Amino acid sequence: MAARGAWAARSAVVLLPSGLMLLLGAWGIRRQDAIWRDEAVTYDMAHRSLADLWPTLQHVDVVHGLYYALMHLWFRVYDIALGGAFGEAVGLRLPSVAAMTAAAAGVALLGERLVGRRAGLLAGCTFALIPVVQQYAQEGRSYATVCALVVWASYLLVAAAARPRRTLWLGYTALMLVACLLHEFASLALPAHGAAVILARLPRRTRRAWLLSSATVLAGLAPLAVFSTRQSAQISWLMWPDPVQLLTFAVLAVLGLACARVRVRSRGPIGLRALGIPLLLLPTLLLLLLSHVEPAYVDRYVLYYVVGFALLAGAALARLLRPAGELGQTRGRRLRRMTAVAVVPAALLPVNVHLRSPDSRVDDVTAIAHAVHEVAEPGDGLLFMPSRRRIWRATLPDDFRGLRDLAQAESPLASHTLYGTERSGEAIHDRMLAVRRIVVAGDPDGQPADDNDQEIAKRSTLHTAFQVCRTLQVRGARITVYGRAGACGGPGPRRRPGRQRGP
Repeated sequence: MAARGAWAARSAVVLLPSGLMLLLGAWGIRRQDAIWRDEAVTYDMAHRSLADLWPTLQHVDVVHGLYYALMHLWFRVYDIALGGAFGEAVGLRLPSVAAMTAAAAGVALLGERLVGRRAGLLAGCTFALIPVVQQYAQEGRSYATVCALVVWASYLLVAAAARPRRTLWLGYTALMLVACLLHEFASLALPAHGAAVILARLPRRTRRAWLLSSATVLAGLAPLAVFSTRQSAQISWLMWPDPVQLLTFAVLAVLGLACARVRVRSRGPIGLRALGIPLLLLPTLLLLLLSHVEPAYVDRYVLYYVVGFALLAGAALARLLRPAGELGQTRGRRLRRMTAVAVVPAALLPVNVHLRSPDSRVDDVTAIAHAVHEVAEPGDGLLFMPSRRRIWRATLPDDFRGLRDLAQAESPLASHTLYGTERSGEAIHDRMLAVRRIVVAGDPDGQPADDNDQEIAKRSTLHTAFQVCRTLQVRGARITVYGRAGACGGPGPRRRPGRQRGP
């Protein structure tokens, strides 16, 4: 009976956090079928054949190549098994939900190994309740999977420190290598793990094993890292870090350090603080330092830093919410503490609701495609301004059917690029003058304008030869119909009953 009770208690440590994460990941996963531009890139690349994907990666997005290949295989299964019954948005996000569910289970087991079952349970639940975790659990990108791999690699590191085995070190090496191949900045977890090894004062043999594993991971990553430097222009859009993202990190860092001050007893050679504090602080701080050389900071690149916070918070909560009577704690004092802790998820509820709305991302590709379909007439010209916004048509190409892309020279698929190639500025000018109406899918006001010949030709020709007929504002875009003199009064727009429009 005692053994059965112990098994049930340990199962609860895993099942409760992972079940909570699964429920939160499934809640509002469709996001009203809104897909934002990065997810549209995933959708487009995952639906290319592997023979087409490889030459594309030689030109662009090689850092996400492994993820796109895995998503290609996933969609083969998803489309066959479910026949698209749940929609493309769900198909895009289900792997991330599964990854975050696995991450929550890993955080719980890691907390249990470092401190105890109650700390593990609360660490896993804390992880699941963090808004940024819920955000990337519902996003068709690699960040949730990278986070899960770093969590389980951390677990194997702690296990190998307590009882060194070759299989544990091989598992740690494999998980970290796959995480780095999915996203290069997963390598910033290695300094955090190294700090934990040093702070724990592990035996020399264990330190050498970790160094060998880290060197193997970096050696395996090196060819991809060197090749990807040729595509560094892809992150040229990055400027100084987003203040909201910096504030999120600052709040979690301060709270995590405060939780670290609560006395807890670690159970193994690597202590809670030795792992939790470096994992919370080092990846983000190193990425910020790197950004002083070349802008590179986006919080999702080092999303796994929240694992450090969850571990520290879980251990602190386990001590603060210990049963009444334990260590002299009164029942009333424990009740007050539980009430105070329960207020936090309630206060975060509006944030979590917002994350499940189309307005939570920078744009809404679905609303943009529907808006184009609403205002366009068969035979209209079509322009994307700038050209990289051509990704807006990737998920719903039928909404653009019958329109002539006046600037496109080669499609994204034919050119092995993300956005296709465009004609010269002079050719675009001539083709624009050959049509009476043009639908322009462009950035909203306030965005910097590209200054290449093609974009200059688009803007100048619209200004001198066309007039604005109609404008729709949708999330992250402005859809404008331009017409030559007398061309704005044609038949009414095509409408699609029962389909939602952008705001």
